[in-house]
Amino acid sequence: MKVVILCGGKGARMKEVTDDMPKPLAMIGGKPILWHIMKLYEYYGFNEFILLLGYKGDKIKEYFMDYRWKNHDFILDNNTGKIHLLQQPENWKITFIDTGLNTMTGSRIKKVQNYIEDETFMLTYGDGVGNVNIKNLLKFHREKGRSATVTGIVKKSQYGTLTVKNDIAESFQEKSEINGIINGGFFVLNKKVFQYLRDDDNCIFEQAPLMNLAKNNELAVYPHQGMWMAMDTYKDLLVANEIFEEDKKSWRVW
Repeated sequence: MKVVILCGGKGARMKEVTDDMPKPLAMIGGKPILWHIMKLYEYYGFNEFILLLGYKGDKIKEYFMDYRWKNHDFILDNNTGKIHLLQQPENWKITFIDTGLNTMTGSRIKKVQNYIEDETFMLTYGDGVGNVNIKNLLKFHREKGRSATVTGIVKKSQYGTLTVKNDIAESFQEKSEINGIINGGFFVLNKKVFQYLRDDDNCIFEQAPLMNLAKNNELAVYPHQGMWMAMDTYKDLLVANEIFEEDKKSWRVW
């Protein structure tokens, strides 16, 4: 099963970092946000990733092209030019898709429709971390039998809010300033979701697609009460690093 990760945004509210790199490569505890996300999925047995690139996507490609030798001890045989790693690298298979510089989230997802072979796939944002139990999330999705499942976080926030009854969304409202269950990413989606996405570059996943899924009773909400953070601003990144140093165990299950 593929894990699709949105990595294309410009991160305008984190210019202290994103002038030089895409937001998913911003560091928490010496590793990129994207690395933390992928390690979580790997722990639960998902190691095939599709990265939806846009702003400074070449930096993400470079990170993974150089990942093996930069992140592991190795022996270099100058006679042959071969590198022998001294640690076992992650068993990741990564597809890199350039989805455009200014493309909106729904349109980015639509562009990978032909790369999804299975009926079900995972989706999340490249700037959100959490200790979500992916195995339980998938089980929940299958039990509810809806086209989409989103991980719901109880929080007062500027993010999209969900009205939920019996674990099924009754409505979705983007950027509400009230207490509620917010869109925490970590989706499980059936291929039917592509029917809700337009082919142009202006389709915002968090607007009409999620709202219509909720309206059609096709959006389940998996409740998560553990650690979760979204790196929206540079301050969020600083707080995340402080929390990581204070309590690494809450961040990692691997």
